[in-house]
Amino acid sequence: MARRLAPGARLVLASHNKGKLREIADLLRPFGTDVVSAGELGLPEPVEDAPDFAGNARIKALAAAQASGLPALSDDSGFCVAALGGDPGVLSARWAGPSKDFAAAMQQVHDRMNEAADRRAWFIAALCLGWPDGHTETFVGRVDGTVVWPPRGDRGFGYDPMFLPLGGSETFGEMDPDAKHAVSHRARAFAQVIASCFA
Repeated sequence: MARRLAPGARLVLASHNKGKLREIADLLRPFGTDVVSAGELGLPEPVEDAPDFAGNARIKALAAAQASGLPALSDDSGFCVAALGGDPGVLSARWAGPSKDFAAAMQQVHDRMNEAADRRAWFIAALCLGWPDGHTETFVGRVDGTVVWPPRGDRGFGYDPMFLPLGGSETFGEMDPDAKHAVSHRARAFAQVIASCFA
């Protein structure tokens, strides 16, 4: 049985990534949730050492919930490329280095692909809702598409400018935010959170 959040509940967004915070806050706005970020509360970033997105999302949600005493929603997501065996995957942020240089990370994807014929790529988002008592619920969304080069657009964040969703004509980096919210991996996972956990 899913545990539900009451209307107006205070919720910690267990992320220090400004792009993710902005997207999740936008998705939560219609539900009247009182949202505060882990950064605003001064919570440390936990070590993300799980081998998959769901495991890392759970680590972040539990750390924030137990440190704050509030329910916490975390996101672990990444960009996966078929020609690279699914990399950068769970290491997507690390490919950007400590300075979060995603232009360099996208260049690295391009260089490693070495003009591979297989251009398939996908984004995965695992959202985990955690409570201070250790209860968690995790939801996973995926969107498929192809790698484009050179990157296109200055909207979005991360690897968005090099990802063209299936059936689309604009990369995630070119899309209006509302259009991206309608089809993104994060929106697909978030729809499951809403259906299961919001009263």
